Amino acid sequence: MAWSWRLEKSDGRMVGMSEETFSTQADAESWLGENWRGLRTDAVDAVTLLDGETVVYEMSLHEPSEPG
Repeated sequence: MAWSWRLEKSDGRMVGMSEETFSTQADAESWLGENWRGLRTDAVDAVTLLDGETVVYEMSLHEPSEPG
């Protein structure tokens, strides 16, 4: 299977997919580590890691809220 990232807004709407697909989960996660700031600049709020069509996990690109 090919690994990829689904790019989303905070309400879950899909705004695109990663331009690349990856042969391993580690390669996909490395790509995200290198590109998350640019995705935030492009108004991407969250990403979902896919293994083919299977959702592996979802992750926000925002800083966690500090306890208030």
